[in-house]
Amino acid sequence: MNKKIVLLNIILFYGLIMLQPLFALPEPTFKLYDSGKEKIVDYAKYGEFKNIGKEKYKYRIKDRNGLSKAIGEGIFPNTTSLSKDKGYIKYKKEKKLEGTHWAFVNSVDYQANFYRWASAQESPGVKLFYTGIALENAGQMVHAIKAYYAVVVMFPKSIGWTFWKTPWYVGPAALDRILFLTHKYPELGIKLVDAKMEVKKRYDDNIRNDAFVVNPGKLISCKPEQVIDPPVDLSKLKVIEKKDFGYISLVKYENRHWQLFVNGAPFMIKAVAYQPSKIGQSPDIGTLKDWTLSDLNNNGKIDSPYDSWVDKNKNNIQDDDEFAVGDFQLFKDMGVNVIRVYHHEFAKNKELFKQLYEEYGIRIIIGDFLGMYAVGSKAEWEAGTDYSDPQQQRNMLESVMKMVNMYKDEPCVLMWILGNENNYGIANNAKKEPPAYYHFVNEVTKKIKEVDSKHPVCLCNGDILFLDIFSEQCPDVDVFGANTYRGKEGFGAYNFWIPIKELADKPVLVTEYGCPAYGHGCSRDYAEDFQAKYLVNNWLDMEKNSAGQGVGISIGGSLFEFVDEWWKTGAPPGYPDIIQDVTANCGGPFVDGWYYEEWFGIVSQGDGTDSPYLRQLRKAYFSLQKIWKGSE
Repeated sequence: MNKKIVLLNIILFYGLIMLQPLFALPEPTFKLYDSGKEKIVDYAKYGEFKNIGKEKYKYRIKDRNGLSKAIGEGIFPNTTSLSKDKGYIKYKKEKKLEGTHWAFVNSVDYQANFYRWASAQESPGVKLFYTGIALENAGQMVHAIKAYYAVVVMFPKSIGWTFWKTPWYVGPAALDRILFLTHKYPELGIKLVDAKMEVKKRYDDNIRNDAFVVNPGKLISCKPEQVIDPPVDLSKLKVIEKKDFGYISLVKYENRHWQLFVNGAPFMIKAVAYQPSKIGQSPDIGTLKDWTLSDLNNNGKIDSPYDSWVDKNKNNIQDDDEFAVGDFQLFKDMGVNVIRVYHHEFAKNKELFKQLYEEYGIRIIIGDFLGMYAVGSKAEWEAGTDYSDPQQQRNMLESVMKMVNMYKDEPCVLMWILGNENNYGIANNAKKEPPAYYHFVNEVTKKIKEVDSKHPVCLCNGDILFLDIFSEQCPDVDVFGANTYRGKEGFGAYNFWIPIKELADKPVLVTEYGCPAYGHGCSRDYAEDFQAKYLVNNWLDMEKNSAGQGVGISIGGSLFEFVDEWWKTGAPPGYPDIIQDVTANCGGPFVDGWYYEEWFGIVSQGDGTDSPYLRQLRKAYFSLQKIWKGSE
């Protein structure tokens, strides 16, 4: 077993090194007027650090002029270089910088974005962060790192706000951007060391009780091969905890890294969310059918798993050489080893899942919504599930135990998943009464374990909201799962992995991550390319924070989603007149700054004329295939 651990980590580490050519350092799109005198600014020369590693951390500038010269234009405290930049003068004269600075986040004129944010009237930390984004997009990686590190040193306690009016912590986000850029481009020869940033009581959306513990660490020069720390040899570490479920186990090492094993071998979950909805069907109007039972062509085979075909030339016609291949085969060809089934009542064909495992070697993580969307609790939608209501608790527990008793002896099952970001409070009161919700989750977990000792239990949380309450109330839950959409850089050590490790101390499954393959004003190729790079970076972040690397608690993730669902933006008016909707649903960290719920698939249904069979494989399918198949 130890040899397998060592081999897996060597493969993962050198796999990351081999992938570096995919991320060649881009040429800057414009030249800076003043890039500063120091590649890595020595802040100790220009000021004084106080209370490093404590709540009252502060950096006080003593030589403002010297720091301005060292750091360069657009970065605090340099306020003069920008006004001398001929490019800035020209852009301002041509009125290219007018309007709100928020319009200069996703614009493709990166030079304008830089000038607008560098001169914006905005809180200093937020201003510096978005200046860094503009520089990063423009290929000015060193100057972007300077901007992000300026946040860390001088404004680490800055707070911004998300689309949903929830707090966003700029300091940890800046640290994560630095890690992302230095790891993605080791040829820069810059490494972040000894940095630590903890935001106490950050999990309740109340910024008044937040407390910041800050150690900005240092940026140092090093050789490219020294930027990323080599993997830890787990075989030399003591196992301090083991949760044994028979052929499945969760192992915790003395460095508090967690690893999932299946049949004695390390196992990274390479999952996809799978709901192959036929176009025209929708749960909103009560017409969505169980895909696991659908045989519309009456050939004795389930439609999408066995009869889907790949439209190689994307002409929306099944040509003579485009035979039925089936999604299950496409999963196997891609390197998928698990699919996520959201709610057992909507996918009742147990025999199909047995076939998936026996014929293709792919397992399932199967779930119960646990009152999300009022499913299982028998509550009305308007009132929503009440996690303190005894009758609703009995209803939900009955639903969960039906699932467990049906599947507990099936080798196709990897683990149970409870809920689906219920803490966001959609048709339930988990957001208003989180202690009641998380306490109920733990009670359900204990009931599961009374009848099933073969499978771990995972909670699907909405990001890390109420992580503190989860940690207090859910000691019996084995895996912390999170639906999280953080951006093309991944999830972030300081904003995601470290807080979970420090507070929950559990292995982590990213239960959803994804990106739409559409952006307003973007070509289809550009949007698909963005989606592919986004998903690759997300996966690499999971790998580099798995056992033996980084924070060491990732056990994999479930991509959202395999194939586009066309019902997501309102109820469809009825097939065949329906079209794939391009309404922007809400703000998000995607190609144009918006979610497009009907475009998250890495596989398209084309023009919809042969649903649920037609498949057009997007770039992301092949990009992930290259990584997932390469690590087998």
